[in-house]
Amino acid sequence: MSSNSDLPVVVIGAGPAGLAAAAHLVERDIEPLVLEAGPAAGSAVREWSHVRLFSPWSEVVDPAAEKLLAPTGWTAPDGATYPSGGDWAEKYLQPLAEVLGDRVRTGARVTGVSRLGRDRVVDTDRDQRPFTVHVSYADGREERLAARAVIDASGTWSIPGPIGGDGLPALGERAAADRISYRVPDLKDPAVRARYAGRRTAVIGSGASAFTALAYLADLAKDAPGTHAVWILRRGISGSTFGGGEADQLPARGALGLAAKAAVDNGHADAVTGFRTTAVEKTGERLVLVAEDGRRLDPVDEVISLTGFRPDLTFLDELRLGLDERLQAPVALAPLIDPNQHSCGTVYPHGVNELSHPEKDVYLVGMKSYGRAPTFLAMTGYEQVRSIAAALAGDREAAERVELTLPETGVCGGAGLFDEPDTTQSESGGGCCATPSTLQIGVGARASSGGC
Repeated sequence: MSSNSDLPVVVIGAGPAGLAAAAHLVERDIEPLVLEAGPAAGSAVREWSHVRLFSPWSEVVDPAAEKLLAPTGWTAPDGATYPSGGDWAEKYLQPLAEVLGDRVRTGARVTGVSRLGRDRVVDTDRDQRPFTVHVSYADGREERLAARAVIDASGTWSIPGPIGGDGLPALGERAAADRISYRVPDLKDPAVRARYAGRRTAVIGSGASAFTALAYLADLAKDAPGTHAVWILRRGISGSTFGGGEADQLPARGALGLAAKAAVDNGHADAVTGFRTTAVEKTGERLVLVAEDGRRLDPVDEVISLTGFRPDLTFLDELRLGLDERLQAPVALAPLIDPNQHSCGTVYPHGVNELSHPEKDVYLVGMKSYGRAPTFLAMTGYEQVRSIAAALAGDREAAERVELTLPETGVCGGAGLFDEPDTTQSESGGGCCATPSTLQIGVGARASSGGC
């Protein structure tokens, strides 16, 4: 144990992975300090409170957290039912944060992490120095905290991917920001419902967020004639595009893909494939999307862009992180989750070995650990933090022991394996060996693409 062992482990983010990390640390008699930028535990989860999870309650409650909650009289929800994001926050994350008490600080944004007295260049006694965590509070105060280790569970929710097919904002994207949403709309909100009712909306993305938006808009069309979606995919459509269907071991995830397929089959959405947006042009009160191959779509009233999320690494710039140059995930983890290579089956359960960096005792966990990769489940994050807590306690045998079996997707393709709100989607081809077609699927036509 290092001389810094009396210092807390700072956990960045009070979401599912961050609070689970705190629970596992407490179980190991290690003091955590959780710093949450938002006003409450699970602030990011609350922003998609209307979206239902893929996984049932039995798979989204961390075992160590449940042990911590049990003595308080907390009753676990029915394990066979599916919570919404709001349910997850109110019935699990908030009670867990309350049990942790003063170990959780809200309105506390981490603005920088370094080694005390050492920038990223200096080698001298680096590993022996505690971490210094710079915090800015909602009331304007600033503080410098010392930590023995840092677990970054801040997620990727704050940085949505742009419309542009090259990973950068399309020309005109910023100017049209008032007509573009980067989240699944809450159509139970009257103001949001009015925004899309009776209108033509482009939905960009190929993962579960896009499936959800298409299903929501198709449902809205039943009550609001004229509501129609144009589903824009950067790749082609194959048998795996809509997920695993009945073969998916997470039935709710399979059903979501089938609902998206029904939206196309029933004429509520047209699918446009192989379309990589390069420009957003205004024409009167409407928008025209232009592809890099010169195609121009018919005008739409609104755009819902669901092309994934990215990790914020700016406040970690003084640390020596080992990140894959493509996925921005830890280098040992990246080959296991790379959507360019992995299109079928499950992600191998992993822990401290795959999550370690050249900078000792700093870890990215949860969605943050996956960088831009899409295949994440909450239970994966729980296994990550269990392993890390064991390692910090000096129990290497437990840290390297696998204690997780993941449900299989049942399909090929990069459609996303989330029980969190489908917060990212890969646009890489998965399991398709041919160039995507650019066929536009007509109203009511069966979606297809050549070559797969």
